[in-house]
Amino acid sequence: MLFRHITHLLSLACLLVGVTTAGPIKKRDADFESVRTKLDKDHSGKGGDPRSKYFHESIFHPHYDGRFAGRELTYDEKRESLPDLVRTYLATMGNIGAETWLMHGSLLGWWWNRKIMPWDSDIDVQVSESTIHFLAEYYNMTVFRYKTPSVPTGKEYMLEVNPRYTIVDIRDKLNVIDARWTDMDNGLFIDITAVRPNETARAEGNAGALMCKDRHHYQEEDIFPLRDSYFEGMPVKIPYSYAAILEEEYGKKSLIKTVFQGHRFNQEKKEWEPVRQGFRQHA
Repeated sequence: MLFRHITHLLSLACLLVGVTTAGPIKKRDADFESVRTKLDKDHSGKGGDPRSKYFHESIFHPHYDGRFAGRELTYDEKRESLPDLVRTYLATMGNIGAETWLMHGSLLGWWWNRKIMPWDSDIDVQVSESTIHFLAEYYNMTVFRYKTPSVPTGKEYMLEVNPRYTIVDIRDKLNVIDARWTDMDNGLFIDITAVRPNETARAEGNAGALMCKDRHHYQEEDIFPLRDSYFEGMPVKIPYSYAAILEEEYGKKSLIKTVFQGHRFNQEKKEWEPVRQGFRQHA
């Protein structure tokens, strides 16, 4: 097997952790046969993807890893699995000392009610350049087993680093995701992207310029110092200028529009609720 295991017990109040020693990152594709758990068939899009692409999303939905997923989850199944996905990730990063923060749609979910928006299928987070190096060197292909209130028997999550994370050229469009935290039971994952100094902009005099391979650009003061908050009941970091970042990415209406994606935001309950009949069955 390529991966090693760590077992955790996760609850809202406590976390029991273990210790691991993992080898350096290997420049190879973690293929289906090396990581398979329960499926007999690989549902990833590897066969049709260019050879230089490392992460292969499923053939039936771009937010599932086809090595572990054989189908899309129902609306209710996703709403049960995604909170555990982000809680286990945040708990793990906290315990190994890896700084991470919410970004993109997950940060927008935090803005509204400190939760994942119910129509989302994935989670987006960022890390620093030093952190992605740390994860690659010590934790790549490590499997963490968690027992959660919703899955008391436990389930496994894998931290996988893209070997091409060292290539910072934005022209490497097939590998803009630097790492993933994946639910090995259903294939849902968290996209992890590294924020790096924008050397081109800095050479032109913009000393605080930052960038990601996915072409998002920031200033250091946009992100740092990180703020402390909570997300899905877990401690989390968020960018310093979170409102400005969200407005730039999604527009000002994203922070005030209370009807979206077949849901209406209930101000009293602080929850997004389905408004279309039958939405829950088909989302």
